[in-house]
Amino acid sequence: MSDTKYETHEHDVLIIGAGGAGLRAAIEASNENVSVGLVCKSLLGKAHTVMAEGGVAAAMGNVEPKDNWQVHFRDTMKGGRYLNQWRMAQLHAMEAPDRVNELESWGALFDRTKDGKILQRNFGGHKYPRLAHVGDRTGLEMIRTLQQHGVHLGIKVYMECTVSRLLVDGDKIRGAFGYWRENGKFVLFKAKAIVIATGGIGRMFKINSNSWECTGDGQALAYLAGAELMDMEFMQFHPTGMVWPPSVRGTLITEGVRGEGGTLRNKDGKRIMFDYIPELYASDTAPTEDEADQWLRESTSGTTSKARRTPDLLPRDIVARAIHSEVKAGRGSPHGGVFLDIATRRSAEDIKRKLPAMYHQFKELGDVDITKEPMEVGPTAHYTMGGIRVDPDSQESRIKGLFAAGECSAGMHGSNRLGGNSLSDLLVFGRIAGLHAAKYAKAANAPMLEESEIKAAAHEALEPFDRTEGENPFLLHDELKDAMQVHVGIIRTEPDLEAGLSALEKLKVRANHFKVEDNRHFNSAWHQSLDMRNMLIVAEAMCRAAITRKESRGGHARDDYPEQDKGHWSKVNVVSRMSASGAMEIAEVPLPPVPAEIQKVLEEG
Repeated sequence: MSDTKYETHEHDVLIIGAGGAGLRAAIEASNENVSVGLVCKSLLGKAHTVMAEGGVAAAMGNVEPKDNWQVHFRDTMKGGRYLNQWRMAQLHAMEAPDRVNELESWGALFDRTKDGKILQRNFGGHKYPRLAHVGDRTGLEMIRTLQQHGVHLGIKVYMECTVSRLLVDGDKIRGAFGYWRENGKFVLFKAKAIVIATGGIGRMFKINSNSWECTGDGQALAYLAGAELMDMEFMQFHPTGMVWPPSVRGTLITEGVRGEGGTLRNKDGKRIMFDYIPELYASDTAPTEDEADQWLRESTSGTTSKARRTPDLLPRDIVARAIHSEVKAGRGSPHGGVFLDIATRRSAEDIKRKLPAMYHQFKELGDVDITKEPMEVGPTAHYTMGGIRVDPDSQESRIKGLFAAGECSAGMHGSNRLGGNSLSDLLVFGRIAGLHAAKYAKAANAPMLEESEIKAAAHEALEPFDRTEGENPFLLHDELKDAMQVHVGIIRTEPDLEAGLSALEKLKVRANHFKVEDNRHFNSAWHQSLDMRNMLIVAEAMCRAAITRKESRGGHARDDYPEQDKGHWSKVNVVSRMSASGAMEIAEVPLPPVPAEIQKVLEEG
């Protein structure tokens, strides 16, 4: 394979990833009157944002007037176990209501209260009903709205295009190199600024809720270009994924089911979460079933919105570990999960109206009628709190002109994300990244690229075609998923993590010898071989960061270090690539100090 010809496109700002963050960044950059290109690995509208079903978190106060940005900020920091970048959590809480109202002004059709305001529902870790929603398909409505608005601004979209390398000059971004997935032909993008918005990394786990695109592309591209990664040890295992049938194991079940009254029960019918209320949440969680049921009846009917919560709506890390403990103790459901029951609390009409996607999902995939019987659920790898380290106010990485937003960036969620905060995160920081990328581009000179650098990127991509024998990338991916599921899963230990790292080192060596046959047209094995490079980078970063953090916090649970360690209270793990050897380096870095006025807001709660 010697054909290294490429076509060229040039933009002031290039957005890589067309989910909620990428679309919002593209819209904001376009509003600054710069040339914007939007690259997506799949088809426009196919972004993983559509899987976010329950709602978008914003302290609008439509159901509970007491809600405000300070309460939302405190909830976010508390949920993240205070490892959040405080400035990102502050900006997010303050700006989220404006972003939701803006989305509505662009045509989003939210569910309504009786007096016509945007309806908000309860969700795990949120003190008040805070999630603006469209039934249980909020992410889909968000993508539809952003996509329609963006297309009308004249943004140039490049669909089914994979970026394989970022091109840099020292510490400045200059462009990106990739290929068209349809025919394998190469494409070069010259850009003064780039925003990475490629989403998550869940496809490196055997049981996951993620779409095929979520292979850590943005994180790996930024890392290889010289940017830093942060918080990589924190992986969120959503408590409620489908566990049966096996063909759909891991498929997401929205937290909205519990927000509408669903309860988690073991095989004996006992509600499990009352046995797993941590001290951190004891004061604002209903201590008895009767109190929780009374709160639920009142809050779901709209007659009150008390701060007391049912323990089924504790943050996701707590609920996921509770389910894991019940299954491990032999009290699980027949297929290795627990039961999620909404049928005894809601009428069939209510369920079909408020949770239509869940009703059809179980009916079609599992032959289960959730209006009559419980669902079987269990933890599924869902969301990474870690990602590219960015400046909170601009979303710029340490590579000048390289920005990141959404799930592929780090800092906003600390060690654990609250449900619903991901969609408002996309809107708030997508806008900020797009705005600052456009401002940077306006002041930057046109990028100059070396032909040798471009040819090197092309040869790297084509190497699997040049081998007469070698590894099958699909089989190696299966081994990666097994290793991560077993050794770097929901509960971790030092021996497991060391075994996982050893397995990854061996897989890295074998991944250097992928063999791909046939031509470059629709060649899924070739695509997989390039995705594997990215997944192995983020998997190693997660494993090394998890070994370094010898405590349990949020999405990182160590069986051998079950408590939080005050020595790590305000420190994060930063991953970087050593320029000389190319080896991965981990450094423990203190968080920025919290200003007195922000500390006061935290202490008020």
